[in-house]
Amino acid sequence: MCGWQLLRPAIGRLIGPQEDKVGSASAAVAVISWSYWQNRFNLDPALLGTLLVVNDVPTTIIGVTPREFFGLQLGMDPPIWLPVTMEPLIQKPSHLADGSLRVALVARLKPGVTIEQAQAEMRVLDRSRLAGLEARSHDVQWRHVAIDVEPAGAGLSILRERFASSLLLMMAAVVVLLLLACINVASMLLARGAARRREMAVRVALGAGRFRIARQVLTESLLLSTAGGVCGVSLAYFGAHALVKIIASGRSPIHMPQPLQIPVHLDVHVLLFAAGAAVITGLLFGLVPAWHAFVSAPSSSLREIGGAAAETRGWRRFGHGLVVVQVALSVILLSAAALFVRHLTDLRTVGLGFQTNSVLQVSLDWSRSGYTPAHFGPLSRQVMDRMASIAGVRSVTLAGMTPISGAAGSQFITVPGFTENPDDRRRVSLNIVAPRYFETLGTPFIAGRDFSLEDEGRPRVAIVNQAMARYYFGRSNPLGRQFTIEGQTRPLEIVGVVGDAKYQDLHETPPRTIYVNAFQGSGGTSLIFVLRTDVPPMSVVADVRRAVRDVLPNVPVSKVTTLAEQVDASILPERLIAMLSGLFGVLAAILVAIGLYGLLAYTVTRRINEIGIRIAIGATSRDVIRMVLTSALGLIIAGLIIGMPAALWAKGYAASVLAIVAATQAEAPIMLPVDTIVPIVIAAIAILVVAFIASYVPARRATKVDAMVALRCE
Repeated sequence: MCGWQLLRPAIGRLIGPQEDKVGSASAAVAVISWSYWQNRFNLDPALLGTLLVVNDVPTTIIGVTPREFFGLQLGMDPPIWLPVTMEPLIQKPSHLADGSLRVALVARLKPGVTIEQAQAEMRVLDRSRLAGLEARSHDVQWRHVAIDVEPAGAGLSILRERFASSLLLMMAAVVVLLLLACINVASMLLARGAARRREMAVRVALGAGRFRIARQVLTESLLLSTAGGVCGVSLAYFGAHALVKIIASGRSPIHMPQPLQIPVHLDVHVLLFAAGAAVITGLLFGLVPAWHAFVSAPSSSLREIGGAAAETRGWRRFGHGLVVVQVALSVILLSAAALFVRHLTDLRTVGLGFQTNSVLQVSLDWSRSGYTPAHFGPLSRQVMDRMASIAGVRSVTLAGMTPISGAAGSQFITVPGFTENPDDRRRVSLNIVAPRYFETLGTPFIAGRDFSLEDEGRPRVAIVNQAMARYYFGRSNPLGRQFTIEGQTRPLEIVGVVGDAKYQDLHETPPRTIYVNAFQGSGGTSLIFVLRTDVPPMSVVADVRRAVRDVLPNVPVSKVTTLAEQVDASILPERLIAMLSGLFGVLAAILVAIGLYGLLAYTVTRRINEIGIRIAIGATSRDVIRMVLTSALGLIIAGLIIGMPAALWAKGYAASVLAIVAATQAEAPIMLPVDTIVPIVIAAIAILVVAFIASYVPARRATKVDAMVALRCE
């Protein structure tokens, strides 16, 4: 991090031009974060000059970042900041030395210069520089590369790109759910207001103004919404922490090497938003009952027999209409939940090209081991032998990249007899693997053989996938054919063909892929040990660590994960949508049940006299239940008639949003199966079941009406 002129340190100084000399001992300085200063050094101002040892390199603390600075990447707050010129000292081999270090450039615009102007100037510079890269590498991908200029005031975040569409869709679902809750509460308050009509009429007759009555009803609604807002903020605080943990579980080891850190706390903005939402919500579900109280005629209420408040036909229809709208909105939410769950299931099972169950991945940190590349082959075989002897381990292999890791090595190749358009030349995916790799991952062999330990020292061989074989050889037999990797002189002979598999992420079309033998001079210290087990994979981790320690005491295990966890992490946006939409769908069904139950319970109470008379003249319990359920069924069917077409439209919209989510991670996004109505049918059936249960309880209660009591009141 050369040049921190944009910040002011909490204490000391920040990294400056004096640290710009690559590999210099004078560049061995560090700036620590404010949170690290607080947690590790208890805000001790005398820590300046303290030595930190980073990868065996003594480093002097020269300053502390400001308290409000959390780094450039949202969700990542590194405790220690080092000059980029220190990279060759602490990283072996050095990415800075070989030109492979990836960086993000941060700059301050000159006064009066806009983002658009800077972008236009950058594109002019890009055109000449990228053309030079293309000429040197013959890689046509440089024609499609551009350096984007975007505001950095809110930080640089792949989380924003990855989750923005998902969370926007969930926000829309939250709005629908909030509207559903408002309708639910409004219908209950309307029923309660109808029961209080005589009370209100007496108050008006005694001199209370209509505005005062309406204000009282509205105040009660606002108090109710305020109480709900307080509970909602409390639940949201804990829910936000849970959501951050879920997102953190899906971080990619390629793009986010540090633990995800997103500060979640209540501030003025959150509290003001919650207060505004509570007021608006209270007005939404309180205005209708308030208006009802305002326009009610006191004379008719006072004349009602026995104090029973019989609401007008118009208000009764309005209450029924609220239930219909609730059913329609719940169908939309439940349909979306069913659609997202189906999409998630398809992603996990359709066309992977490998089996995710019972596969363990183990990465080692060779950076400080002192071993040379010549040691890698023999030592790796010893580790594999030790791992293979562990009880419960079926097979062990090595891989440069494992499926759905986010990593993707690629190269240009030349195939004798195949002519490729220079303007459309594309790289092929390259993976370095050891024998038994395909057996361990469950990728099927189509033809030929696997790698073997006997291949070491012999002419180089390769295995290709079906996409590679089809593209270069068509219907011809690829076995025995040769190709050359660009930059190398020795050709490789194809000895096997395997099924296609996805490596970048689950949304991609399987790329053309070649596999080379790790024990034919292609290996490296970045290879991952991959184990298939007959027992739960994590149960052998302790034995795996012991096996590594026995052979390589100076090489720590840097990461252990299962392939299933890696796959789940890659589809976190889809998992997030499926989980939250499912939760919202369940809440919607509960709200419908509560609303329908409340309406029918109130209706039964209002019709006690009628029900008692029916029972007195011979109606059976079955007749009474049928009467109540029939009225409920009419409302449910009306809601389904409105909700199912609306859900069909919403399904297409949700599919387009998921396509946008996929497009941020792959070149070939998967579209949802919008031509099917199965999710909508499932949602409709679920609503029918929930509504029947909610309706049956008040219907059953109606059969318990005492006919003599009802007739005496009449």
